[in-house]
Amino acid sequence: MKILQINASYKPAYVYGGPTMSVSKLSEQLTKAECYVEVFTTTANGKAELPIIPGTKVVVENVPVTYFKRLTKDHTHFSPSLLKRIWKEAKNFDVVHIHAWWNLVSVLSCWVATIQNVPVVISPRGTLSAYSFSNKNNLLKQIIHSLLGKQLLKKSFIHTTSDSEKAAIEMIIPFKKIINIPNFVVLPDKVLDIKRKYSRIEPLKLLFFSRIEQKKGLDILLNALTTVNVPYELTIAGDGETTYIDNLKTIANDNGITERIRWVGFQGDNKFDILQQHDLMVLPSHDENFGNVVIESLCVGTAVLISNNVGLASYVAENKLGWVCNLNPKDISEHINSIFEQEDKLLKIREIAPVAIRNDFDEKKLTEKYISMYNQIINNG
Repeated sequence: MKILQINASYKPAYVYGGPTMSVSKLSEQLTKAECYVEVFTTTANGKAELPIIPGTKVVVENVPVTYFKRLTKDHTHFSPSLLKRIWKEAKNFDVVHIHAWWNLVSVLSCWVATIQNVPVVISPRGTLSAYSFSNKNNLLKQIIHSLLGKQLLKKSFIHTTSDSEKAAIEMIIPFKKIINIPNFVVLPDKVLDIKRKYSRIEPLKLLFFSRIEQKKGLDILLNALTTVNVPYELTIAGDGETTYIDNLKTIANDNGITERIRWVGFQGDNKFDILQQHDLMVLPSHDENFGNVVIESLCVGTAVLISNNVGLASYVAENKLGWVCNLNPKDISEHINSIFEQEDKLLKIREIAPVAIRNDFDEKKLTEKYISMYNQIINNG
């Protein structure tokens, strides 16, 4: 089986967060399972470029990866050299797997592969939700969708990562078939020491750990904290546009909560240590197809409070690994006040969550599901 993975970014472009990590992990696990995998990507690294020679195949964690130069430095990631290579080599692969949508790498790569009659599977990774359609450049998206996207999606298999993403896509776009398999999430090599003493003398240690952008709902959390009446501290870990972060800091200052907040910026190698050091990871997103950080937090025993717009909301609720809230300051505030009093549940989650995550998101089981998906696509494509 020969699989071509296409994504606008690939590690070490960690600035793009969870999707980049998931695509990398998927490629590595498939290679480990003796599938032949290649990755076509760009040199994108935010507004900068990765220090890599464009167009030259390199091996990254045993995966052959070619980084192509992009002409645009924004989220369109236009790369003529990448498209030219796909046109030349697409027929050498059994299936082309495209990640994300609404960028010129994804849409035009899909168009090229479709012309070449190579089966295509698309993992939207949150880019084909109702929120995505209506948020940012919505007029341009509608034009792209009408002129090209709709017809391409109709001819493609769709891979979703949660039940909620699957249900949302079924309502708004055409498709050939939807296959639902969770993301690969990079977990620590070994289970960390999950013992941690709790004391009501201590404040509740809250953590926001994500890219800092409007979609993530951090402004709603900052407004919710004005009516939290229990002791708390909030750590905010992540990067974003300077202007937007300054606006959030103004909100915090106006709300009189600045002294209770630590802004620690992007966190990489020490990610799991930081997650474990907190009592509750809060993700009040407007839209999240999966939510890698939810799994990362639970794998070290830290409970989560997430909005009902996060793809893993039903998993968290059904397995009693945290709390699911409505996306408004009042409900978030009430949950935090209540969670402070639920010391026993926080301790219970710290004990059971790491075991549950490693069982439910076992790498071998997920790899088998992805290989089965590719076989279905190849046989039906």
